[in-house]
Amino acid sequence: MTSIKTFLVVALALIMTVACKTDTKDAARESLATASTTTTPAPATQAPAQAIPTGPLTAISYPVTEFNFGEIEEGEKVTHEFKFKNTGSEPLVISKAQGSCGCTVPDWPKEPIPPGEEGTIKVVYDSRGKGKARAEGGRAENKRVTITANTDPAQSFLYIKGKVYKPDAPSS
Repeated sequence: MTSIKTFLVVALALIMTVACKTDTKDAARESLATASTTTTPAPATQAPAQAIPTGPLTAISYPVTEFNFGEIEEGEKVTHEFKFKNTGSEPLVISKAQGSCGCTVPDWPKEPIPPGEEGTIKVVYDSRGKGKARAEGGRAENKRVTITANTDPAQSFLYIKGKVYKPDAPSS
């Protein structure tokens, strides 16, 4: 009986040794093939991408898509509300509004806008660190806000622009 057990243990060890040995080149190829055909899920700390809403499309119209704030001193914040209207026949869903840089921050309605109704998108521009001396003509700023919604085309654009000056140096 012990010889049978010994034989089975040796046979099992031999099978495992042979079965576990593979050509390293084949294993590397298989690993690369698997890696190229599978996708790795995004880490839990990464925010999910906001997709363009699916479903029926509608239309959005803006009476004005550009706001010129004129001339300001560096450090001032400018706020403007862009009005819009759902001119389509389906509820308007704005899934995302994004400024062209961190100094331009939009705030938009998160609820669907019924057909024929109006809404506003508030944009705040922060001029901190953006000025140039008056002698140099200041710094022209032209920032874009991209609106993504269930419209065709899916993206529309709003602009906020003006000139930013460094504060005058105190005279002595």
